[in-house]
Amino acid sequence: MTRPPSLTRQTIARLLIDTVPWLSCDDCFERIDSYAEAQLSGSAMRDHLMDVHLLGCPSCAEEAQSLIELITTTQGMRAAYR
Repeated sequence: MTRPPSLTRQTIARLLIDTVPWLSCDDCFERIDSYAEAQLSGSAMRDHLMDVHLLGCPSCAEEAQSLIELITTTQGMRAAYR
């Protein structure tokens, strides 16, 4: 019998995050493009619902980070070809 992996402090902290106000993963997916663009533009406008959701949902946080990296790479490639 194998032992289940132990919970790290980070995992426990994520499980205990207050996710109120609540945003579903579907709602997050609808907003993720504008959220990523706002992050990259340095906009002072914050999407509190997205911030809270991404803190508590590693799946959506990974998706947001991947999108931000993709946009950054694409912008860099466009600049190199100009």
